Amino acid sequence: MAGGDARAAAGGAPPGPLRILIVGLGNPLLRDDGVGARAAGLLAARLAGSPVDVVESPWGGLRFLDLVSGYDRVIVVDAITWRHSAPGTVYRLTPEQAVLAVRATSYHDLSLGAALALGRAVGAPLPEETVFFAVEAQEVECFGETLTPAVEAALPEVVRRVEAQLMRWNVGRGEGEPCTKPPSRSI
Repeated sequence: MAGGDARAAAGGAPPGPLRILIVGLGNPLLRDDGVGARAAGLLAARLAGSPVDVVESPWGGLRFLDLVSGYDRVIVVDAITWRHSAPGTVYRLTPEQAVLAVRATSYHDLSLGAALALGRAVGAPLPEETVFFAVEAQEVECFGETLTPAVEAALPEVVRRVEAQLMRWNVGRGEGEPCTKPPSRSI
């Protein structure tokens, strides 16, 4: 357990606001592999002033553990090359499913899901919940700073899904305030 509930259960500091991180993974110089970084840039602008941290990172595996350590909840956006669906298809994956998503920087590194499993096994302060949004990539092996049209067209859907996940966690865009609906008023 990490975060506010774990701190209170351990007799530590009282629970505070959730520490939430959005990580846009990928290399923006390898065409569609940069979809996570592009999404992070869009989300950082939309979530400015919120309690959510947004970062871009090219690292997976064990370096990913350092990045997410100490956060209560994490959302990861990355490219995937499953080739099960058309380029631009957006998947929501669990950490267990993310074991299949390759974001290892070398054959000596681990996938994101495997890294999270290892971190939990050794008691690292990892997020209580990690959600992965993966976009089916078309081109990740050629140099280029632009996304293919299908993956570019998926960006609004990725942003919408990330914001919907934040709403499920009761986190909005306004100055650190939870996102709640105002009471209805009769006129």
